[in-house]
Amino acid sequence: MKTITRYDRPNPSAKLSITLSLLFFVVFLFIWFSINEVQFEALRKLGQSAVSNFQSQSIDKSFIENSTLSPPDLRVLFGILTLPDQYQRRHFLRQVYGTQSTLGAQVDVKFVFCNLTKENQRVLVALEIMRYNDIIILNCEENMNKGKTYTYFSSLPEIFDDREGPNPPYHYVMKADDDSYFRLDNLIASLKPLPREDLYYGFVIPCSSMNPFVNYMSGMGYLISWDLVEWIGTSEIPKNHTAGPEDKVTGEWMRKGQRAKNRHNAKWSMYNYPTIPNTACTHELWPDTIAVHLLKNQEKWINTLKYFNVTNNLQPSKLYHLP
Repeated sequence: MKTITRYDRPNPSAKLSITLSLLFFVVFLFIWFSINEVQFEALRKLGQSAVSNFQSQSIDKSFIENSTLSPPDLRVLFGILTLPDQYQRRHFLRQVYGTQSTLGAQVDVKFVFCNLTKENQRVLVALEIMRYNDIIILNCEENMNKGKTYTYFSSLPEIFDDREGPNPPYHYVMKADDDSYFRLDNLIASLKPLPREDLYYGFVIPCSSMNPFVNYMSGMGYLISWDLVEWIGTSEIPKNHTAGPEDKVTGEWMRKGQRAKNRHNAKWSMYNYPTIPNTACTHELWPDTIAVHLLKNQEKWINTLKYFNVTNNLQPSKLYHLP
């Protein structure tokens, strides 16, 4: 007898599922190529809108009014200017700063760089934003001394324009290098007695000077109050003078605009990593340190972290090993 093979008709729901899957795939490809065409504008906005734990975890006003909870008394945006390709550096710095505590203050550590230019950056940085929510992408071409710092400061009032949140969103804004190590608790302790307006804080240049009103603060890390951030975003003085050594240019803005009447020289709690022989900008590591600069390699980082006993509280009995 001849065997007849019977073929069932396709299940309508299965056919619909396949069609929808193909449609979603086509939409995904369209979106991907559109992203390339607009230089990943959406990702840049994501890096600005999702950047702030302060905003994404902001406290509802009605909740504040009906409870004793209120925004921290001191809020600092700690911006580390770096490069998109510095993935390992960012991962390391997340560990360095993520293990520090600042009781009574809010310090939001963010990584700051300009527009992305490579496909791998667009994928990997997007993952970082989704996972860590600590990146600000500025609308500029990557540079050191051609306006990146101006773009950083001038963009912040728009990025953190949250009418429902505290005013100002931050009392101070830090611009730090990615080869600087800040001890955040010491930084906060030094800021608490200082004015919260018209403040310019850092390591005075030249190295031999102790007068913060002579020149400018070193680019290792300097801090300005929020009102100065707003001024930079609206004044023609910074807008028309963006090229040059960025720390020196910032000091010139303050001088030409007759700003920063309150200045604080954090020398010698801020200094360069010790050399042999020591230069005018450095000395040996000190217990009361706020920041150490020029940590250009792993050895210098390890020596610095060991000196400040960063991991000494982790006793052997608290270490667990997987089988």
